[in-house]
Amino acid sequence: MNIITIAVDAMGGDHGPPVIVPAVLQVLAKYKNLHLILVGDRSTLEGRLQSLGRYDSTRLTIQHASQRVEMDESPAVALRSKKDSSMRVAINLVKDNKADACVSAGNTGALMATARFVLKMLPGIDRPAIISPIPTVKSNKSVRMLDLGANVDSTPENLFQFAIMGSVLASAIDNIETPKVCLLNIGKEDIKGNELVKQASILLSGSQLINYVGYVEGDHIYDGEVDVVVCDGFVGNVALKTSEGVVALFGKLLKSAFNKNLLTRFVAVLALPILKSLKKHIDPDRYNGASLIGLQGIVVKSHGSAKQRAFSYAIESAMMQVEKNILQRISTEVEQLLKLSSLPPAENHIPKSTGEN
Repeated sequence: MNIITIAVDAMGGDHGPPVIVPAVLQVLAKYKNLHLILVGDRSTLEGRLQSLGRYDSTRLTIQHASQRVEMDESPAVALRSKKDSSMRVAINLVKDNKADACVSAGNTGALMATARFVLKMLPGIDRPAIISPIPTVKSNKSVRMLDLGANVDSTPENLFQFAIMGSVLASAIDNIETPKVCLLNIGKEDIKGNELVKQASILLSGSQLINYVGYVEGDHIYDGEVDVVVCDGFVGNVALKTSEGVVALFGKLLKSAFNKNLLTRFVAVLALPILKSLKKHIDPDRYNGASLIGLQGIVVKSHGSAKQRAFSYAIESAMMQVEKNILQRISTEVEQLLKLSSLPPAENHIPKSTGEN
């Protein structure tokens, strides 16, 4: 049995140790081949663990870190002045091969900047991207979407590289032999869209090793007809947050409608099995854990407001990427595809970030 070691930034996110420590214990109880390193203030973490009872100290260790990156902190400040933060130390453990992956609910901009600085990029990849699964109308299928906020000024070459990485990840994690890859656009016709999308489409159309199927509009992301949706980080982040807002609105309206009177409450009771099934299908906790792909190390970003159950899913996402050998698969595929495509290298500089927490 291969042991998987994951470093967990225990001080990050909106809730920190009160949520992260119980989530860690929950995942440890579920997976016997897992070893977790809690990174953060030792006295705080030891106190939280003692309050929750006994745990297996051979599978859960603490790595002290004296600093914490705040959720509203500038990525540049965090990178320069928080060298002993729980986030930085957790990423360092991956770099030093003491952990197979890192999970953090901390400041997204700081996590992206720190991970890129410490781990560096995979050969052939110019910028990292944030990718996450999104539910579709098909109960057993999700779509992988990237970039969700790491870059707001992408080039066509960047989108091409995102497509490669997204295709490899979808193939490995979702067991799809030839994932259908598309570009998010304002229409399906070739004449529509800005120059970024049009040029990226030309690059993707010229690659025989990517199953590029053209454009997809925003209202068809959830159809379940494609496997990977590619866009720049500005558009992706807006689309993601809009989707989350619509789900929240639907839930509130549904609750209000069922609570109007005695009759609607009775109808709600009758509809309870359907409502539970629907909630399970679109449950945001299940989709928590976005991957920062393109780096020479596995880094998973949990939502900053994630509660215990949601954070546990982020840890499981990191585990799966380690088990599926995502880093090596992306590296091999990128090397092959970029060599065949003969693409000129894009400008290699620190990407702008949305700074979204």
